[in-house]
Amino acid sequence: MASLRDLGLSEYEARAFRSLLETGPTTAKELSRASDVPMGRIYDVLNALETYNLVRSQTASRPKKYAAVEPETALDRLLADRKRELEQQAEQYEQTVDELGAELETADPVDEPFWTAAVGATETAELLVERLAAAEERIVVVASARSQSFDLDAVGTEIAAELAAALDRGVSVSVLLRPALVEALPPAVGERYRDVLQDHEASAVRTSEEVSGTFELIDQSEVCIEVPHPLETDETFAVIDLKDPDFARSVEEAFAPRWAEADPLVL
Repeated sequence: MASLRDLGLSEYEARAFRSLLETGPTTAKELSRASDVPMGRIYDVLNALETYNLVRSQTASRPKKYAAVEPETALDRLLADRKRELEQQAEQYEQTVDELGAELETADPVDEPFWTAAVGATETAELLVERLAAAEERIVVVASARSQSFDLDAVGTEIAAELAAALDRGVSVSVLLRPALVEALPPAVGERYRDVLQDHEASAVRTSEEVSGTFELIDQSEVCIEVPHPLETDETFAVIDLKDPDFARSVEEAFAPRWAEADPLVL
């Protein structure tokens, strides 16, 4: 159930404000009795509500009287206060990230092999996007069958957006597809990747019959291998992320001649 405390008021402040709405203009003593806020706290509570611009006071009267602003006005002011706080927090978080970015820069890459895997649509998509975002020099995408990278749903949109971001930060992108895959893809997919890749000098798309499997080669040191679903061949079941420079170089060596002999594709 929604509460004024959700908008930043303390329990005593919420009780005092609600009581003021019911009693109308009243003194601190009367409000203490009506709201069950201890007399020793009521003035601090009223001062806080005045600071929030939720109550008005009649200083000319003796004793001093207080009245609540209209509920709609009060809620608007509380909401505005919370939004300002969130904006300030967001700015603080951004500043913290900027400061930590340089501090947490990793040292020279460790050559020791390391692998991880993700299973399931959401998990595999997150892993693919994460690894593409980590690329610093080059991304190679090889696809022989429908996969998440070349799908129509939100995953495909995320992959395309990450490739665009990589190009914007100076990463080259090479995409090698099996011709049959190009023919099987709906026009909308071609339009998406044309918008992402075609206008960038650092990107290229080619086709070759000498393509098997679907994987992403990142910075010649990491390979993301997409494992198809055993029953749904156009769905990615899992992604294996293997950080092994030796293995990645062997993949690059096998990829290079196929890329050299492949035909450019005009998307």
